[in-house]
Amino acid sequence: MSDLSIELHWQRKTPVFATGTYSNSHIVQMNRLHEIDVDSAPDWGGDPAHTNPEQALASALSSCHMMTFLALAAKAGWPVASYHDYAEAHLGKNPKGQMSVTRIDLHPVVRFDTGFAVADEKLAEMQDRAHRYCFIANTLADSVEINIR
Repeated sequence: MSDLSIELHWQRKTPVFATGTYSNSHIVQMNRLHEIDVDSAPDWGGDPAHTNPEQALASALSSCHMMTFLALAAKAGWPVASYHDYAEAHLGKNPKGQMSVTRIDLHPVVRFDTGFAVADEKLAEMQDRAHRYCFIANTLADSVEINIR
């Protein structure tokens, strides 16, 4: 199996390291080529111009779900022309009373080549299969409710 990695870099920018005196802003590198500015979610004092871990989690789930859906659709001979998703990560308290991402909502919209149509129930079945086979969804299965609409 594959081992996949990132590199994370954080550097203190204040003379003192104490509660309320430092920034959580940091850089995550993918494949040593792509850098992403990351910070806390804005509700936790982070820079809204930066990605936060909760958005990155929603992005990972959305991307994995889409790639799984595309693989299944190709196998079924469905000519997918475009795929768009709007994903939302919801923060709240889990059953242990800890702050966590409690739900991620995916809102995929699939468009097919002109002249091709699939019944709504067949599309819903394929979305369900994509969810069941998605690596990230399987990783989160016991801790996060995932709603595909």
